[in-house]
Amino acid sequence: MPLPPQSIVDVADVAAPVAVDNAGADDLVGQLLDDCISRGASDLHITPGSPPVGRISGELVPLTDAVWGAEATEVFCRALAGEHWEELDRMGTTDFGLAHPSGNRFRVNVMRQRAGYAAVLRLISDTLLTFHQIGLSDTVVDLLKRPRGLVLVTGPTGSGKSTTLASMIDWINQNLDHHIVTIEDPVEFYHGHKKSLVTQREIGADVPDFPEAMRRVLRQDPDVIMLGEMRDRETISAAVSAAETGHLVLGTLHTTGSATTVSRIIDAFPGSEQPQIRVQLAMSLSAVISQVLVPAKQTPDGGGGGRVAALEVMTMTAAIANQIRSNDVNKINDVIQTSRHLGMFRLDDHLQQLVQDGRIEASDAIVFAQDPPALQERLTY
Repeated sequence: MPLPPQSIVDVADVAAPVAVDNAGADDLVGQLLDDCISRGASDLHITPGSPPVGRISGELVPLTDAVWGAEATEVFCRALAGEHWEELDRMGTTDFGLAHPSGNRFRVNVMRQRAGYAAVLRLISDTLLTFHQIGLSDTVVDLLKRPRGLVLVTGPTGSGKSTTLASMIDWINQNLDHHIVTIEDPVEFYHGHKKSLVTQREIGADVPDFPEAMRRVLRQDPDVIMLGEMRDRETISAAVSAAETGHLVLGTLHTTGSATTVSRIIDAFPGSEQPQIRVQLAMSLSAVISQVLVPAKQTPDGGGGGRVAALEVMTMTAAIANQIRSNDVNKINDVIQTSRHLGMFRLDDHLQQLVQDGRIEASDAIVFAQDPPALQERLTY
């Protein structure tokens, strides 16, 4: 049910945060999270001078007419952050996961900013998608059965990388007897033990940072290592080395497109180390799956809506490995273009197919394309 506007007004009109009963603030947090889930919002924004805003089907939509002042947002943020407030005081921001009674989870960022305090909550659904629902072929299953290699899921923030990774972990968990170690900031999807054993470590709570977690992980007898984010050179180097030494490593990067992803990894290293990382990457990289979420096409009867995943899939071949070693990364797209029989395809080709299938608008496809003029020309003729 939508959140009753009056409950927002009650808190928004409070003159000072200290006058608000803590239980009332906690109730308000619960009401807003309920509203976010019931309306299908992927994110919830709380900021002074605005009503609570949800991102629904990619668009920012006010959840109530009542505007919150700085006092109200601080009350909300204090109730939301709880024990994490000390870190916020010290660092100016804090990140953590928040469980919801429905089984869903929220990835939470609370921050100090010019007008006071603000928060952004990302809804992590409790429902894991199948590879078919995501739009991935059986090629992914073959990758996950391999005993070693680096599989990267890439895309901009909010493109569904975490959901795709969680679906991969769940498939391994159900089908293979492995020890899976996940390193996340924060833990988003909870995975129970099925056929595999799953150990989930949260940055800040269980281990200080990603580099430290990667330094220790090889002593924990992992078969599969899942990195929530490959943020720095040290973590990237450790992930590549782990893939080389007989582990399946799954990770994410904020890049779009396979060639761009390979370039980003290489460019993370100083020039003197780049020849070595190119050799290592050519040996260890198994695949790059790049994705973006595009608004779905509205139907004449007003249906449709939501978002559709557009994908690019690159799997390692001798030709691509040679291009990485010889620093001809710009030619990777040509190999993908001519390797559809191996399950590979480019992002712009998938966008074109989604337009032809009537699932997205041509104008949206062009916005998300890697080569907008070329795609526009293809869609015109």
